[in-house]
Amino acid sequence: MSTPRLFHDAALAEGAEIPGTPAQAHHLGTVLRRGAGDEVAVFNARDGEFAATIAHLRKDRCAFALGARRRAPATEPDLRLLVAAIKRDAMDWIVEKATELGVSVIQPVMTRRSIVDRVNLDRLAAIARGAAEQCERLSVPEIRATLPLHAALDGWDGAPLLVAAERRGALPIRHVAAGLRLPCGWLVGPEGGFETAELDDALRRPFVTAVALGPRILRAETAAVAGLAVLQALAGDWDVS
Repeated sequence: MSTPRLFHDAALAEGAEIPGTPAQAHHLGTVLRRGAGDEVAVFNARDGEFAATIAHLRKDRCAFALGARRRAPATEPDLRLLVAAIKRDAMDWIVEKATELGVSVIQPVMTRRSIVDRVNLDRLAAIARGAAEQCERLSVPEIRATLPLHAALDGWDGAPLLVAAERRGALPIRHVAAGLRLPCGWLVGPEGGFETAELDDALRRPFVTAVALGPRILRAETAAVAGLAVLQALAGDWDVS
């Protein structure tokens, strides 16, 4: 039986006892059928990962007794995803898979062809935490407040930002990504793609480069994951064992 991993943003140190959240208590007691004395692991990016046991567990309350640290904090890749707001199930899937692929930031953006008018940030943050717990990373991606695309670009820090633009005759992504080093970002549009004027505005910015993901037209969620995988393979941490 695998040991559950639990993200906790409190200061972690050997010998400490820290309270869990009601959601963690429910998951451990109701879903996993664990109880006091059972082993867990508690982690965050600042302090690392610690062996722990469940000190006590009630219906909506729990606490963890921390043992020895078993993983020290480590630098993680600064790979960012800007993604147009799309339907809930697809957006949930993107956040889960982007977390597994190691992104540091997920920035939802509103575009002219976005078909939703709001994004449930709390829901996406919970999905990101769950995915981080499953994939053994130490950090949880920052889920930023939704912005109009132009505002997200106006506030960008100048790191290279590649945009999926399959109808622009752009270079294949591997030719561009091979010359990059992190930090960098990946921008994916909505179903139906960006409007021409919208993409033109993005490409006028010196840090934005259009790239192609091959001869087929991909769904937004497929393009998000495919591009992140290429960037991790060619510019990120996939060469680290």
